Amino acid sequence: MVLPDFLIDRYKEWKKDTFEKNTRLYKKSSLEPQKPKAMIISCCDSRVNEISIFNGEIGDFFIHRNIANLVPPFSPDGEHHGTSAAIEYAINELKIRHLIILGHTECGGISTSYKLHSKKESKNYLFINKWLDILRPAYKKISKNISKEDQLAQLSEESIKNSLQNLFKFPNINQLVKKNELFVHGLIHNISSGGLKYLNPETGKFENV
Repeated sequence: MVLPDFLIDRYKEWKKDTFEKNTRLYKKSSLEPQKPKAMIISCCDSRVNEISIFNGEIGDFFIHRNIANLVPPFSPDGEHHGTSAAIEYAINELKIRHLIILGHTECGGISTSYKLHSKKESKNYLFINKWLDILRPAYKKISKNISKEDQLAQLSEESIKNSLQNLFKFPNINQLVKKNELFVHGLIHNISSGGLKYLNPETGKFENV
């Protein structure tokens, strides 16, 4: 299969511009083990650019993407667990200090989960529905007597809280946090406004950065 022209053209532009301007940085990075400042669990959504949002450079972030930026329950059952493996590697091998769960507005995964769990609409997805079942506890916590828009906003927030709860069930997470060797953060990025909210651990509410 032939590589599309737009990818070839953009690669050549990157190589000529960005790479050439940062040759030393790339060379240095290739010779040293990676030491990212943080791990970011983000959404697959193509509109979310973690490097851009946090003004990052090569090597700054260890990024893992999945649908709706979810952390699944700890389940050492011998099956394939890409997200769990990424977390394990970041914690045990990279010794990261900050783990960020980055949600965003207008998330298709959140919207699909809402339709699935409210039983208002559901497609027979083989893998997506099973993955979004992770959000069932979060859906149960949202108010059902408010507008759909507000319910989706609540579900987005509750999904991050749910992922944080799942995260703390992974081995060593609690211990590392108590020893101030690991800090976990829940964030929501507003695609339209560029805004960023963080989950205040003291109030349990999302506040503007």
